[in-house]
Amino acid sequence: MSLTVRILIGLVVGLSLGILLGAVGPAWQPMALVAADTVGGLWMDGLRMTIIPLVFALLVVGIARVVGAGAAGGLATRSLLWFAGLLLASALLTAVLMPLLLSIWPPPQIAVEGLRAGAATVTPPEVQPMGAAFLRSFIPVNPVQTEAEGQVAPLVVFAGLFGLAAIRLAPDLRDRIVGFFDAVAEAMLVLVGWVLWLGPAGVFALAVGVGARAGAGAAGALLHYVILISAVCITMGVLMYPLVVAVTRISPLRFARAALPAQVVAFSTQSSIASLPSMFGGARSLGVSDRSAGVVLPLAVSLFRITSPAANLAVAIYVAHVTGLHLSPGHLLVGALVAATISFASVGLPGQITFFTTIGPVSLAMGVPVTLLPLLLAVEVVPDIFRTIGNVTADLAVTKLAAHGAGEAEEAD
Repeated sequence: MSLTVRILIGLVVGLSLGILLGAVGPAWQPMALVAADTVGGLWMDGLRMTIIPLVFALLVVGIARVVGAGAAGGLATRSLLWFAGLLLASALLTAVLMPLLLSIWPPPQIAVEGLRAGAATVTPPEVQPMGAAFLRSFIPVNPVQTEAEGQVAPLVVFAGLFGLAAIRLAPDLRDRIVGFFDAVAEAMLVLVGWVLWLGPAGVFALAVGVGARAGAGAAGALLHYVILISAVCITMGVLMYPLVVAVTRISPLRFARAALPAQVVAFSTQSSIASLPSMFGGARSLGVSDRSAGVVLPLAVSLFRITSPAANLAVAIYVAHVTGLHLSPGHLLVGALVAATISFASVGLPGQITFFTTIGPVSLAMGVPVTLLPLLLAVEVVPDIFRTIGNVTADLAVTKLAAHGAGEAEEAD
């Protein structure tokens, strides 16, 4: 039985028991909630302790990987520019789209009240208005203190600059530094794996508290969450169609026919790598040479996930909404920048680990509590389908865009 299924079972059983405790009354409820909150809190603390060192190590290694790919040639560099631009655009679009969706269709109020009672009470960090002070807030004067206080945005900047400096060193020194942080990242991933192995118990304990406080309405809130996050992922994939059509002047039907086989494989496997052969076939039907597709598609599968910053930021915004936090434009901008940057460092990690290593830093940067993330992980299997479909659509789109920029001749429709 997979970890995702076991976590989902823990969620269902925990919510059911919590709802039953809420119906029984105060006889057993206080003692049970204290026990559940203690177990769930210990498990969450175990996850939190891995986020900062893991993200820093992954960013240093990720920078080296991206720069190394860019050195492979002009087509690779052009692809990386498309990756960076589209990742940032998807995050910024989500910063506008997700609050709009929540204002049009808010989650059930009864569930919101229960979820708020189960989440930690936090205050979003103060974000300076746009200007000199805002820009200075991204530079960590004391990186050690920044890491200790969990200030993610300046930590991401420092990790990026440190990675760029490391790759400028002599090859032996560069390899030592990158190898060290690669080892740190691997060790932290082992630790995260141990914590996630206890995930069903941790999610069960957290779900008991949510079920007791929110009642049956908690299930409605989770369904609402699944629909909105899936809608964001679908939007990112759909937007690839007009982008490719506008830049390369091919017909939208041609791109749709080329992308469909890879999308079908992505739907059934939830794996971009498994969709790679179908993407090669789609690239050929779009007039992309095997040489160009052989450079761009493996690079895209390795480094580029268009739905990652969008969905991760959307999750943080959703949690902020249900916990009653008001996010200013500054908070949304910081979250978008962190989401776009972190997405480069997390590609290739297992789905359960990616969920925390990408959404956790975004949430911390915006001051959003991470208490509800384990419950959302349990229902991530549905949004993950649309994440993968959006990703393979964007991979194929960028392959066509990069090849078009290289001046490849078009084949006839």
